[in-house]
Amino acid sequence: MKIRYHALDTLRGFTLLNMIVYHLLWDLVYLYDLPWSWFYSQGAYIWQQSICWTFILLSGFCWQLGSKSGRRGLTVFLAGILVTVVTVLFVPEEQICFGILTLLGSCMLLLTVLHPYCQKIPAEIGMILSALLFVLMRNVNRGYLGFEGWNLYKLPENLYQNLFSAYLGFPSAEFFSTDYFSLLPWYFLFLAGYYLFSCLRNRSKLQYLQSGIQWLSFLGKHSLPIYLLHQPIIYVVLELFL
Repeated sequence: MKIRYHALDTLRGFTLLNMIVYHLLWDLVYLYDLPWSWFYSQGAYIWQQSICWTFILLSGFCWQLGSKSGRRGLTVFLAGILVTVVTVLFVPEEQICFGILTLLGSCMLLLTVLHPYCQKIPAEIGMILSALLFVLMRNVNRGYLGFEGWNLYKLPENLYQNLFSAYLGFPSAEFFSTDYFSLLPWYFLFLAGYYLFSCLRNRSKLQYLQSGIQWLSFLGKHSLPIYLLHQPIIYVVLELFL
């Protein structure tokens, strides 16, 4: 019988709820001019990053738990394309190009191809290397190798050319997206999650993940449709009451 790790659904549900609250506040601040200076602070940035990091790391962690990874990856990727098309057509000033769903779908599909080769790398080494590469490439979108405020090396400007280079991680000066997650550096965070799962499985630690919180687990199990619907629902509610 297939084991369900409810702690993972619970964590995904909690992160999803956290994201919904963040997006609600984002809309209030940026679209409805709520005067809340804290939302521009480092604390708000860390909050936003913690949500993104958890989603990506957890997605990589869960990759080995499901079957038909190629179909799952394609579904999520196409959902990301749908978000792009809808935002470009109806709210171009808030368009989402290469958002979180496009990234997660791309990572799933890419790992479907690379999984046999990734398995040859010892889990602990793979996790450490993936984490280090993520840290090293965190600032590639800004033109540097480095992490956050630490810039180690300026990358050649000719890498930042077009839409495809933006998909890889090298956006041109004209590129714009309100939600942007490129393959680099984020694929390495996804891989770190993938190898973390292997580390825990090798040490027989996965049994500790079998319990969770039911209502949060429900949210986590239905994260894709909830993600797709939450912003339109927020917009409608805000328009009705503000």
